[in-house]
Amino acid sequence: MRNLKFSKSKRGAMELSVGTIVVFVLAMSVLVLGIFLVQKIFGVSTTAIDGIDQSIKDEISKLFSQDESKQIVVYPASRSISIKQGDSGGFGFSLRNIENLDETFSYSVSVMEISSNCQIAETEAESLLILGKIGTDISIPSGQTLENPILVKFDVPKSTPLCDIRYGLNVKDKSGDAYIPVVTIDLEIK
Repeated sequence: MRNLKFSKSKRGAMELSVGTIVVFVLAMSVLVLGIFLVQKIFGVSTTAIDGIDQSIKDEISKLFSQDESKQIVVYPASRSISIKQGDSGGFGFSLRNIENLDETFSYSVSVMEISSNCQIAETEAESLLILGKIGTDISIPSGQTLENPILVKFDVPKSTPLCDIRYGLNVKDKSGDAYIPVVTIDLEIK
């Protein structure tokens, strides 16, 4: 009789242990899946873009609509892009004229800083910019945004060393004064 009680308690303990392990495994699976989905949904993009399509125009419009006082929007919003050696890509930006009159703008993109562990000269970093390095005579009516966002594109040769480079986007009004403070964009070469 005593032996029978002992085996029942062992079996009960074993069932409880297996049940606990199953619940734990399921809970961890749901947690990992949840974290993955949250990162995909809410993660900030660092993907370099190849062109300005309708979805990027919509995203830029959305970013402008979130803050009516914004004078510039950069896409990706993180202002950080990654490009692999041998690939090309870039970032897009648009301007809003918050002045009371129509305005003409110009812009330039230039190297501001090269990471200390990077074996690249400033002239070589400048040469990575292949499209959109400068822009002039950009007319925007009062209170409006640029109709077609501007693409700034980089071409990273395979021989370019892995490093991080910070570029500055300088926007000026027609009188040559800075329209906004310098906007920085970080390029990571992978």
